[in-house]
Amino acid sequence: MSENRYIVIEGVIGVGKTSLTRMLSERLSAQLVLEEVEENPFLKDFYRDRARFAFQTQMHFLFSRYQQQRGLKQTDLFSEKMIADYLFQKDRIFASLNLADRELALYERLVGWLELDVVKPDIVVFLQAHPEVLMERIAKRNRAFEKDMDKDYIRRLADAYNHYFFHYNETPLLVVNTSAIDFVQQPEDFEDLMTRILSHRQGTTYYTPIEKGRTS
Repeated sequence: MSENRYIVIEGVIGVGKTSLTRMLSERLSAQLVLEEVEENPFLKDFYRDRARFAFQTQMHFLFSRYQQQRGLKQTDLFSEKMIADYLFQKDRIFASLNLADRELALYERLVGWLELDVVKPDIVVFLQAHPEVLMERIAKRNRAFEKDMDKDYIRRLADAYNHYFFHYNETPLLVVNTSAIDFVQQPEDFEDLMTRILSHRQGTTYYTPIEKGRTS
């Protein structure tokens, strides 16, 4: 079977997807693809008043992600590895959660066309964590535009992510509960997780971490 050369790391805000993406990119000498979150001029207003600024925020993200994804089509995935910290199709999760009915109808007409022009990854890694853990991590990183984010929104977002990936079957999927591991601080956790990511080829698998203190 072919090698996993285009890897996507996904998960809710604060779950650690960008950290894992950077670590994998460095370790595998792969092209790093990061979502341009902080460049969205509507984001701070959105967290302050979601109903008022949802559509502008969503459209900016959609076209920004699409522009970046079009550039990825020029990458030779037979000779290069690529690690991204977002899946283009996850844009639908935020749209269904935040847009009013008429806005969502317009969005669906547009995104269905744009998705046809996006490169499909070899594997998606979905990172999970409890909303309480996510809020702690968000507070710790202290980003200005996230200061007005509330726990209820994070809980609904986590539920929406879980629902989406429970039904996801577009590519091989590895589901990782990050409460059971610490791939940033524990080298053995990172090594084991990386091995699973590189070797997973079919269907959906729920990652089981190595046992602490296990001897060979």
